Amino acid sequence: MEDDGNGSNSTVVDTAKAERSVWLMKCPLVVSKSWQAQAAASSSSSVSDSPPASKVVVSLDPLRPDDSLQFTMEMAGTGSDAGNMPKSYSLNMFKDFVPMCIFSETNQGRVAAEGKVEHKFDLKPHNENMEEYRKMCRERTNKSMVKNRQIQVIDNDRGVHMRPMPGMVGLIASNSKDKKKAAPVKGSDVKRTRRDRGELEDIMFKLFERQPNWALKQLVQETDQPAQFLKEILNELCVYNKRGTNQGTYELKPEYKKSVEDTGAE
Repeated sequence: MEDDGNGSNSTVVDTAKAERSVWLMKCPLVVSKSWQAQAAASSSSSVSDSPPASKVVVSLDPLRPDDSLQFTMEMAGTGSDAGNMPKSYSLNMFKDFVPMCIFSETNQGRVAAEGKVEHKFDLKPHNENMEEYRKMCRERTNKSMVKNRQIQVIDNDRGVHMRPMPGMVGLIASNSKDKKKAAPVKGSDVKRTRRDRGELEDIMFKLFERQPNWALKQLVQETDQPAQFLKEILNELCVYNKRGTNQGTYELKPEYKKSVEDTGAE
């Protein structure tokens, strides 16, 4: 990254190889790992000329040059999986693909254009090697499914390391079951038994003697009666205040207020 003089950073791309023709190929994972292993071995070796990783063979029928072009690849056969890995592969070439360029970046951040994609291939094992390839894939799958669990015997059987340290007790999360047990029971979940209608009306009159205005929630708590049953009684005995200072509360109708006042005077 370099400063262009205006305070912003710009990336310098090396375009010396931008016009070079390159091949883009999709290959199986085992082939990619084999090439990476050979590249790592070559970089660590003191020998300057590294052996070829694979060989591409181009076949062409002179009588049908447009339709007979075939590509095959032979692996060098080195690496840890060389014993089970197929050696011969077919390269299926794509004729129609989006124009692409290849770029590389080093560990120091240098970016370079490596060329333009001329051919795009899909690599797959030859038909005669397909069964061998399937066997290798099954072995790899079975190997990945094996769980390497181990049981370790603890020498210290006093459980010192399993005890909570001082100051850590408050940080331990409580069990979700305990939280469910400690949760209070909502009022709507409690089943309430209806009282006798006349008995409930007497209780209501006594409550309105204590104070002139009551909310429905307060009356449910005072009488321990179902809210719907209380509403039926309140609609007969009371007026609901929709606005004003006593909004959202019930108060006795004027005719019942008078009877309550007379009873209180007696």
